[in-house]
Amino acid sequence: MRSVTYAQAIRTALREEMKADEKVILFGEDVGQYGGVYGATTGLQREFGEDRVRDTPISEMAIAGMAVGAALAGFRPVAEIMYCDFLTHASDAVVNNAAKWRYMSGGQFRLPIVFRSPAGGGAGYAAQHSQNLEAWFTHIPGLKVVMPGLPRDARGLLRAAIRDDNPVVFLEHKAHYTFKGEIPAESEVIPLGVAKIQRPGKDATLVSWSRTLTYCLDAAEKLSEDGIDVEVLDPLTLQPLDIDAICESVARTGNLIIAHEAVVFGGLGAEIATQVTGRLWGSLKKPPLRIGAPFVPVPYSEPMELFVVPQVDRIVTEVKQYLGG
Repeated sequence: MRSVTYAQAIRTALREEMKADEKVILFGEDVGQYGGVYGATTGLQREFGEDRVRDTPISEMAIAGMAVGAALAGFRPVAEIMYCDFLTHASDAVVNNAAKWRYMSGGQFRLPIVFRSPAGGGAGYAAQHSQNLEAWFTHIPGLKVVMPGLPRDARGLLRAAIRDDNPVVFLEHKAHYTFKGEIPAESEVIPLGVAKIQRPGKDATLVSWSRTLTYCLDAAEKLSEDGIDVEVLDPLTLQPLDIDAICESVARTGNLIIAHEAVVFGGLGAEIATQVTGRLWGSLKKPPLRIGAPFVPVPYSEPMELFVVPQVDRIVTEVKQYLGG
């Protein structure tokens, strides 16, 4: 095992897949000579050349459209959209083309595309550069959505996403690129659609992903000091969602808490709570709890941003109140 940052884990996955398959190409704003706004593609243009690692104009619509065309031509493009917020500009190519072609052609066309994009708040970038839009994309049939929180999972899942024959929206947390964790020295591909228990426990199941997952792991340690033993489950892939694994955990603990950074209203937590309640009605000790952001844009003010984005102490407090501790 070796310790790397989240950005290094992403770069490792890209390098491994580019070495394994010459059809894997990268493009996006500043991904070449500059190495990406967060350094996730540093050195890859020098190693693989400008034909395979290309800088693009500042046009998310053009980047996403280029990815669709390249995939139809037989490549495995990895397109970086500099901020998740700008996937809204690219959404016609992502939602109306990439997600639909395989279905509408009766399986004649494959679109093995990865749309990488940094999401989330915590960096002081305010309302137009801090959103979490995972729930939007999980609602689109034809797309897979991945949102890993730990470097090891980011590396293994990105490799699987690049190998997948379907378009994958791969969301990374922009305030998390310097977060460190261990990855194995040997090659590792983590299958999409399989959840992982990141911390076992018996009193409640705490489902979370992306950076909030690491906050939940910290919160679980604090709660253990008060005798509360929380199981932290990471779906890893949000679409397709491993609801069976979530239900198996909740069936053991009897309590379900979902924590995410996106706003609570219409968030993925509502879908998880509904599916678990439907399957385990009568086994739950109380209604599920959702922890997330209030229904406001992410503020620029640092104190206000910290208030809006769920933090470790807030997760601890809400879990204690929920469990009556």
